[in-house]
Amino acid sequence: MKFSTMKRHFREGGKNIWRNGWMTIASIGAVTTTLILVGAFLALMLNLNQVAGNVEKDVEIKALVEVTAEQGQVESIQHEIEQIPEVSSVEYSSKEEELNSLIQSMGEEGNSWELFEQDNPLNDAYIIKTENPLDTFEVASQVKSIDNIKEVNYGEEVVKNLFRFNDYARNIGLVLIAALVFTAIFLISNTIKITIMARSKEIGIMKLVGATNGFIRWPFFIEGLLLGVLGSILPIAVIISGYYYLDRNVSGLIQFDFIELLPFNPFAWQLALLVLAIGAVIGVWGSVMSVRKFLKV
Repeated sequence: MKFSTMKRHFREGGKNIWRNGWMTIASIGAVTTTLILVGAFLALMLNLNQVAGNVEKDVEIKALVEVTAEQGQVESIQHEIEQIPEVSSVEYSSKEEELNSLIQSMGEEGNSWELFEQDNPLNDAYIIKTENPLDTFEVASQVKSIDNIKEVNYGEEVVKNLFRFNDYARNIGLVLIAALVFTAIFLISNTIKITIMARSKEIGIMKLVGATNGFIRWPFFIEGLLLGVLGSILPIAVIISGYYYLDRNVSGLIQFDFIELLPFNPFAWQLALLVLAIGAVIGVWGSVMSVRKFLKV
């Protein structure tokens, strides 16, 4: 396509936006509102994924060894665990190390456990981590079946609830984002439809004098693109300034190591580009839907 032809299409697309007046304002407003909400949901979802990923990384299996197991049997247990394909690491923790860890975790109350240093009632243990946190259940089941394993602990109900919450949060977020996007597409489609109806006579004349289908359609595609891009300007400003504020003022107040915001740079800029791309796609797709339905050329 020649540069002069593309320039003409952009000029006509811009004129269409001006001609439609309040419908243009309504469409841009709908895209703006949609993209602000979409951007907020995306930022929330991606940060929730970050937190969920951090928590999932800390999911581990503790396999307690029978107190009657001999040294050779204990070493054999580690070898069997390492043969499980889904296992990423195995760490041996003697009962002395387990007691010290318990004393330290309980603070001042742990001092009472120092009485058991001479007659330690705890078990030797293996700390196991999986390549994929979702494999925790399967690996725990296999480890439990190994000889001389007394018990397997991994907070089964807590882990199940964690994975379930992550799935619900992702699915609900995707549904809400999809609903918002389709609403904006519908409004832009209606705006393009009004433009087509208002220019039906002009389009008919263009067709009679030999204008190609593409030549007639392109200005409407450009109009949709411009509506989407214009509607993304304010959301991008809100996202960048809002996330900058959160990064500077909220990150330092978080007390838990596993809860951390994604860093402003590059996350905010990547999210802004994604919102711009979504706005452009919304605009173009809305115009495509309208052109296919109402422009019979």
